[in-house]
Amino acid sequence: MVRFLKTGRTAEQSATDAQAVRDTVVAILRDIEARGDAAVRELSAKYDRWSPESFRLSEAEIQACVRQLTPGQLDDIRFAQQQIRHFAQVQKEALRDVEVETLPGVVLGHRNLAVESVACYVPGGKFPLVASAHMGVVTAKVAGVPRIVASSPPVNGQALPAVVAAMHLGGADEIYTLGGVQAIGAMALGTPSIAPVTMLVGPGNAYVAEAKRQLFGRVGIDLLAGPSETLVIADDSVDAELCATDLLGQAEHGYNTPAILLTTSERLARETMAEVERLLAVLPTAATAGVSWRDYGEVIVCDSDEEMVREADRIASEHVQVMTRDPDYFLAHMRNYGALFLGPRTNVAYGDKVIGTNHTLPTGKAARYTGGLWVGKFIKTCTYQKVLTDEASALIGRYCSRLCAIEGMVAHGEQANIRVRRYGGEAVPYAGVAS
Repeated sequence: MVRFLKTGRTAEQSATDAQAVRDTVVAILRDIEARGDAAVRELSAKYDRWSPESFRLSEAEIQACVRQLTPGQLDDIRFAQQQIRHFAQVQKEALRDVEVETLPGVVLGHRNLAVESVACYVPGGKFPLVASAHMGVVTAKVAGVPRIVASSPPVNGQALPAVVAAMHLGGADEIYTLGGVQAIGAMALGTPSIAPVTMLVGPGNAYVAEAKRQLFGRVGIDLLAGPSETLVIADDSVDAELCATDLLGQAEHGYNTPAILLTTSERLARETMAEVERLLAVLPTAATAGVSWRDYGEVIVCDSDEEMVREADRIASEHVQVMTRDPDYFLAHMRNYGALFLGPRTNVAYGDKVIGTNHTLPTGKAARYTGGLWVGKFIKTCTYQKVLTDEASALIGRYCSRLCAIEGMVAHGEQANIRVRRYGGEAVPYAGVAS
């Protein structure tokens, strides 16, 4: 039986004023579409106090940012990007073009084609996420995207050197210091100074997510990433310090980050809650993590691993860390998660920063129907067909003609009939249509 030792805010309590966000974003996007660069500049000055001569960084400005990092910092960025690049390359190699002769003279196939251009957004805020530059830019580069645009807001009135360096080293073709809805709108809709892209990726705040939602269809998107989420699944094979550290490691993302412990040990559950309070007394980011834990933290006790699987699939968390005697049991049985971290030797921070998997993952229970960003998101799988012989065209044509007759689609049927007449055999006539 599932028992809740701690619960967070209810869905009703935690619901934001989504309509106000929607209305604000509608107005901003309309303004950008109508006035282009002038609107973008006014919005950047209003929200970020940032109005440089050009939002796009020159090569000299990029190199100046790179020079501000130490050799060790640059090596660390390169190491992280190499891990992400390597895994993305392995994923890409799992995607292959196919061609098969399904009937004599009938050839079907598909090709995997990279999208033409991508905008990779890197959020600013409390913690400018250097790693988000790797996740978007490097992965798009491996996919073969010809034009990669990267943008991030200014921090304290300037481009953040580490973010710019990561974008540059990752392979971005254009780098902008521009944030928020104005960046998303400019890159998607295009302005006289920024050519539009075909796809937007990257996390952001509620306004960025809403802008991506409203623009979806005009451009492609990766997913709608909301507040970060973490679920720790543990039994009494691990201790409270490990569980509490991993819960708070994600809770510091923001004030609305769900951090949930799911366990078969009530003793571990209670010890973890106590350990969380102890760590919050010394954690430098406790002002943020503590609010998330207070308002969104949960502790759930189950009777068995099977029950934990059911609860975990119900929660459908973005990150799921499994620290049990048999973590592979959860790999074999769970269905709803953004990413799994199996065993106490790994953790979500590894995935967020460096290990090689992508950290842009589904939130808000979207893990029930989608995975996260990966090299395949930048690739379109496009089909083609060839009919090589008269006999094959006539054979398929007869079937097609009869099936069109069932649907009453006369003009479709004539596309088949004309080929049956030309390449052999008699077409299936429709009433009122010459065969």
